[in-house]
Amino acid sequence: MSVSIAPRLLMLGRRPYAETEQAMRDFTAARDEQTPDEIWLVEHEPVYTQGLAGKPEHVLNPGGIPVVATNRGGQVTYHGPGQVVAYPLIDLRRLGIYVKEYVYRLEHCVLKVLEAQGLTGHRVAGAPGIYVRLDDPRSHAALTGPAPGDDPFRGLGKIAALGIKVSRHCSYHGVALNVAMDLSPFERINPCGYPGLRTIDLATLGVSSSWAAIAQQLGDRLATHLSP
Repeated sequence: MSVSIAPRLLMLGRRPYAETEQAMRDFTAARDEQTPDEIWLVEHEPVYTQGLAGKPEHVLNPGGIPVVATNRGGQVTYHGPGQVVAYPLIDLRRLGIYVKEYVYRLEHCVLKVLEAQGLTGHRVAGAPGIYVRLDDPRSHAALTGPAPGDDPFRGLGKIAALGIKVSRHCSYHGVALNVAMDLSPFERINPCGYPGLRTIDLATLGVSSSWAAIAQQLGDRLATHLSP
């Protein structure tokens, strides 16, 4: 009989990145069709992580922050205190969805968390993650596509990054939402491979919710939208 319960939420708090990534790999390698899904919610010490397609030239000046190679998709990003990182460990075949739908649901959950804070998030075609208008983060107006040759991120700040890995139909890695961070480390990389891309957090946009409150909201959304 297949497992059909909602994923179990684990609030893991502050954890080293390398240790957490190895734990995700081990969990995924050991699981079978009866293994219940889990969603891990963590906060990392400062670290830059490179995806499989990561180019070293996008790491401009890491300073004393370690750079860790990973097997997720995407380019370089930064994790640090004040950021909620959600790692859904989900059997996509049991859920009956493919990767494109899975990514859509992850982004949708972030959009709903932002909506609960009175903010409007946006998708940008071809650039996974969630963005907000820097001049009016509460505006519901749809983004207009850039003119040829224009910067597609002009006027936008990236508030959530997404990078996943799927092995044997099971997901790991996940999504990071900036709550109340020191954003300066993002200035020492080309975030997600985009030179000059601005990053933003909830605190800068006037939201004073705690890490724990946002982690719970994001975890609850993910559990609802990733349940069989």
